[in-house]
Amino acid sequence: MRKKRIVIIGAGGIINSHIKAIHTNSDRVELIGISDIREARVKEVCHTFDISHGYTDNQNMLAELNPDLVHIISPPATHKDLIVSSLQAGAWVWCEKPLCRSLAEFDAITETENQTGHYASTVFQWRFGSAGKHMKKLIQTEAFGKPLVLSCNTWWYRTQQYYDVPWRGTYEKEFGGPTMTLGIHLTDFMLWMMDEWEEVSAMIGTLDHDIQVEDISMAHVRFENNARASIINSALSPRQETYLRMDFQKATIELKAMYHYTNENWTFSTHPDLENTEVKAHWDVLDIDFMGSHDQQLSEILDAMDSNARPPVSGDEARRILEFNASLYKSAFTGERVERGSITPDDPFYYSNNGTPKMMEQGQR
Repeated sequence: MRKKRIVIIGAGGIINSHIKAIHTNSDRVELIGISDIREARVKEVCHTFDISHGYTDNQNMLAELNPDLVHIISPPATHKDLIVSSLQAGAWVWCEKPLCRSLAEFDAITETENQTGHYASTVFQWRFGSAGKHMKKLIQTEAFGKPLVLSCNTWWYRTQQYYDVPWRGTYEKEFGGPTMTLGIHLTDFMLWMMDEWEEVSAMIGTLDHDIQVEDISMAHVRFENNARASIINSALSPRQETYLRMDFQKATIELKAMYHYTNENWTFSTHPDLENTEVKAHWDVLDIDFMGSHDQQLSEILDAMDSNARPPVSGDEARRILEFNASLYKSAFTGERVERGSITPDDPFYYSNNGTPKMMEQGQR
């Protein structure tokens, strides 16, 4: 089987993770081109990583190189149009988070998928670690009993200088604050492991940055299985940590990490009144250890391409986090609880996370 031909659109800092993933899967892929609007940056990346073709016009690159898979790592506001044009050019797409601005844009991408027969997947590498996969199976089989109480906290820190980049800090260009750009990884990870969520109530605030979007969000969630979760997404926390706690009927599982995890970042605990070696054995059976990484997710996307099947973190599996975050923002702006499935095309929050009529008008054209 011939190697899949890959190009990258964008040359920001995350490019190192994508090129590492490509090199790790080099027996299955080859990187043939990159494009970015900054010509000097294109030349630098091509020289550093020995890439044959560099462009400042991504349409020319798509037309001339005819790639099988396009990695999109450009600023968020460019994602939707680049995804659509890449699908129409005959490629599959793997795009950094957030995939797009809104449910309206996501549904337009889905329409293009249906028209072309190609797929767009989102980078959510946390789903692909050994411990995460193991945890999802344990939840599905109720090995620890029913999940009851969850805490999903992204306590990170970002300076004002970080937000002074032109495409950051606004709903139009970045789509939101840490809810959409920092905590989105852990929130997606939790939602993926759990049954479907049912309703969310939330507050957001901008406490210590000169930006339009929030620098803190706090939410309460009720799941379909009646479990409850609290979520904090913060850009205000000097001691940074990514923390997930899941309390079941028979055990507590905790994940303490930062940007990635391996098995050693997870711990199992229980109450003295609940000591049960059989329950602990369900956790201890995990005998492989690999990080949730771009490398691993790319490998599984390539598996899907080989079998012409929908790739992981696409379709409904990619829409879930966008609908959840749109609902979180709607709750924060309106002061109402928001139920899953309630944001439809007649709702301004279907078009943007701050529910602006302007975006609704643009989306309906």
